[in-house]
Amino acid sequence: MPTDIRRPAVATPSGSGPLPGRADRLRSGRPVRGRRNPLPALVLLLFAVFFVLPVLWLLLAATKTDDQLVHGNPLSFGSLHALHANWTALTGYQDDAIFMWLRNSAVYSFLALVITLCVAVPAGYALAMTEFRGRRTLLVATLVVMLMPNATLVVPLFLEVNAVHLIGSMWSIVLPYAFYPFGVYLTYIYFSTALPGELLDAARLDGCSEFGVFRRVALPLAAPVVALVGFFSFVANWTNYYLPYVMLPQSDQFPVQVGLGTLLDSVPQFNPTASTLQVERPELALATLLAIVPVLVVFLFSQRFLVAGMLAGATKN
Repeated sequence: MPTDIRRPAVATPSGSGPLPGRADRLRSGRPVRGRRNPLPALVLLLFAVFFVLPVLWLLLAATKTDDQLVHGNPLSFGSLHALHANWTALTGYQDDAIFMWLRNSAVYSFLALVITLCVAVPAGYALAMTEFRGRRTLLVATLVVMLMPNATLVVPLFLEVNAVHLIGSMWSIVLPYAFYPFGVYLTYIYFSTALPGELLDAARLDGCSEFGVFRRVALPLAAPVVALVGFFSFVANWTNYYLPYVMLPQSDQFPVQVGLGTLLDSVPQFNPTASTLQVERPELALATLLAIVPVLVVFLFSQRFLVAGMLAGATKN
């Protein structure tokens, strides 16, 4: 005889209706979605307005004539013809001076970068792995110099470079550029917190010298932080204005940042006493974009190492 098996009905108290929807979701274990907080979206919008719009305006300014730049829509595209005309006028300024300035910046920045990596990384390793008298004082001095504005060091550096008769030479820029205490302190933090000491001890037990431990074990593991130091050093060297402006007397030695200042002085709207060799504002915008491109390229090629280097030392083994 077939049996009808049914789930017994659950008695509900008299006077009580069905449970509210929120209580049902809580009993079923499903998360309850509350009202979204609009603050993150507002912050992102503020950053977009503050940072993205000026860059977009700069990109579009290079495609306009000077009249369009002043009276037209700020965020409108000009024309390829105007872009070509601005490029021709810019490259013709003082016989391709913009490319000479870019080449000077590349030489100064990369030479200083090589010296910085050859000095800062071993110095940070030595400070992290050895104990010697005056080590704490040296660390404090490195930190203090790192926190000082670069402009405050220009006059002492000028006096030192002048004492060895290097004013006006390439080395008057390269050697001060290579002085990078932030790189020393950053590598010191990495080697003292994120580097496994067991690996170094194992290499020493295998008969490796201290220099061999650094070259074969510590340096390969520190590749992300080395890339981070290199990127920060390159950007600081490329964007430095005041030091080469003081050290270099001739325009054919200027890096691109000082060259942009020369172009700015040749814009009649910014300098009423500009010479007959005048520069229009769209040409200045195009020159600024050319000065930004090398830093952007270096960032795009090294961003994977930069992210890893920023996270290096975040946790201690």
